[in-house]
Amino acid sequence: MSLAEIKAAIQQLSFEQRAELAAWLHGWENDDWDEQMKRDVGSGKLDSVLHEVEEDIKAGRVREMP
Repeated sequence: MSLAEIKAAIQQLSFEQRAELAAWLHGWENDDWDEQMKRDVGSGKLDSVLHEVEEDIKAGRVREMP
């Protein structure tokens, strides 16, 4: 099934069904991406990126997202 087919099928759902689907999707925790991020943070792999972000914030090189 393609993404376009999934989107079309979702549009056919009732309000209640879409709400149930949204709750289910938001309930995904600790999927593969989450687990990889935890490993990367725990190992220090992202320390240089976080340091760079902190420096950008201190230097005023960031702006609010719309």
